[in-house]
Amino acid sequence: MRDRPIGVFDSGVGGLTCAKELLKLVPNENIIYLGDTERVPYGIKSKETLCQYTNDDVDFLQRRGVKLIVAACGTVSSNVSASQITNLSVPFIDVIAPTISAAVKATKNKRIGIIGTPATIKSGSFNTRLKMFDKDIQTISNGCPQLVTLVQEGYIEEDNFITNNVCKEYLAPIKAFGVDTLILGCTHFPIISKIIQNIMGEDVTLIDAGYSAAMEVKNVLRKLDIERLSPRDKVEYYVTSQPEEFNRVANIFLGEGCDAKAILADIKD
Repeated sequence: MRDRPIGVFDSGVGGLTCAKELLKLVPNENIIYLGDTERVPYGIKSKETLCQYTNDDVDFLQRRGVKLIVAACGTVSSNVSASQITNLSVPFIDVIAPTISAAVKATKNKRIGIIGTPATIKSGSFNTRLKMFDKDIQTISNGCPQLVTLVQEGYIEEDNFITNNVCKEYLAPIKAFGVDTLILGCTHFPIISKIIQNIMGEDVTLIDAGYSAAMEVKNVLRKLDIERLSPRDKVEYYVTSQPEEFNRVANIFLGEGCDAKAILADIKD
């Protein structure tokens, strides 16, 4: 059990921000990453479709013998629960619960903002579950679909004119609301966290969903006593279309020299 890999999936490349944190936080663990690039974006799909896609992704990873699965996708985490996954046989971690926990600990004025894909925001999952922790917490949220495209196209420099202006428009109502904590509810967004921080100001704490999920993985592995003891010897990346494009964008998410070479796979195989 200890030597089985961790499975991570996302609709595309966004989940690589979580994978990057896992590479650092659990350095012995082997990792299998699945990006369902043929069916991206998930953020505009119905709940029924998202449930089917999630079941497909989980099945793919379980057939490869993983010991734990991370839904490194805010949209899936917001719309599909573990109880909706057929034949789930390993621990399942989404990005919502650990992110909410981190945000509740961080806020001082109990005003929390959330940005994510339209599907994540429409689900209301962050807002609802934050208030379950503390009914006095006030929230404001905004769907930011253009940011996903800008990140994937590499418009990520801190001084990029286009990304800065798009971020300012999306963040204006959240900033005006006076939040002291902002949840980056899409795993693409940490890539442009410097831009977001500059706009929101240093007094606002950014909560990275990918990092929060990776920390939860570390804690669960320790709690279940299934940590890998020997050094990592495998990191595999699978995609359902366009592996060359994935490899290009992976350098943005993981950093130059990551040497990510995606394997083209049939989700049903």
